[in-house]
Amino acid sequence: MKMTNFAAMAALAGAVASGAAQAQTLVKIDGSSTVYPITEAVAEDFQKAKKNSVRVTVGISGTGGGFKKFCRGETDVSDASRPITKKEMEDCKEAGIEYIELPVAYDALTVVINPKNDWAKTLTVAELKAIWEPAAQGKITSWKQVNPAWPDRPLKLYGPGADSGTFEYFTEAINGKAKATRGDFTASEDDNVLVQGVARDVGGLGYFGFAYYIENKDKLAAVSVATESGKAAVAPSIESVVNGTYQPLARPIFIYVNAKAAERPEVKEFVEYYMKNGEKLTKEVKYVPLPAKAYAYNLDHFAKRAKGTKFGGENKVGMTIEELMKLEAK
Repeated sequence: MKMTNFAAMAALAGAVASGAAQAQTLVKIDGSSTVYPITEAVAEDFQKAKKNSVRVTVGISGTGGGFKKFCRGETDVSDASRPITKKEMEDCKEAGIEYIELPVAYDALTVVINPKNDWAKTLTVAELKAIWEPAAQGKITSWKQVNPAWPDRPLKLYGPGADSGTFEYFTEAINGKAKATRGDFTASEDDNVLVQGVARDVGGLGYFGFAYYIENKDKLAAVSVATESGKAAVAPSIESVVNGTYQPLARPIFIYVNAKAAERPEVKEFVEYYMKNGEKLTKEVKYVPLPAKAYAYNLDHFAKRAKGTKFGGENKVGMTIEELMKLEAK
C-alpha cells in the first residue's frame, strides 16, 4: 500500500514537474497593435527555428494596456509604440519590475482617407489639429468647416483607443499634449476596425501604423502631411522616414523586456533572435528597420542587462532615426 502511495506521489510530482517545464517554455507578449506585426513575424520564425519547443503568445491590448500587464508581472515582453511613461515607470518600480528598453523599428504614423475623397489628399498639421483638438468636439463636423474650399460633407473620425501608444503619440504630435483630443470619434484598439470604418465612409478620416495602411491600400488613401501651410506635403513612406522628411508623425517603436524573465533561456533566446533577425523581418512587414548597428547595439545592451529607459518617461516627437541613434549611443 505504501509503495502504491509512493508511486502515486511520484507520478503526481512528475506531472507537476512536467507542467512546470511546459510553463517555462512559454514566452508571453502583449501590447501595441502597431508593433504586433513585427513581433508576430519574429515569434512565428522563432517557433519554427526552435521546432515549436517554445510557445510564444502575442496579444494586442494597446501600448497602455500592455504596460499594465507588464508592470503587474503578467508578461515577459511588452510591445510599445511609444516610450514608457513616468506613471508606468512608477507602477513597474512599485511592483519590483525592472526592464530593458529596445527600439526595434521606425513607423510612419499614417493618416488615411477614403479613396473617393478627392479634396483632402494633403493636410497641414494645423488642419489636423483643427479636426482633432478637444475644442473641435461637436463643432467641427463637416469637411467644409476645416477648409471652406472643401465640400459640406460629414466628417467621420476613426482612431485608436486611449490605451494605444499611437493615440498618445498622435495627440501629442498634432494637438501638443498626449491624450488631448475630441472624444466624438469611433475608437478601437483593433486597427482593422479603423480600416473598415474609413473604407466604408467617403467622409471618413483615421490614423494608425504604416503597415496597416500598406496592407489595405486598395481600400484606403494615405494623406500627405505638411508641417506648415506653404511647405511641401510629404507622403508616408519608408524613404521619407529614413531621410527624416516625414514629420512630425515618424516615430520609433519598441519592445520592453522584463529583466528577471530575460534570465530564462527561452526569453533570452527569443530577444536575441528578435535583434538578429529584426532588420529582415521588419522589412517584410513593411516597417522601417533601424540601421544594422542599432540591432547590434541592442544585442550588446541586452547582454549587459542595461535596465531602464533613455526617454525619461516622455515622447520625443519628431525624432529622426539619426537622433535616436545618438540618443542610444549616450
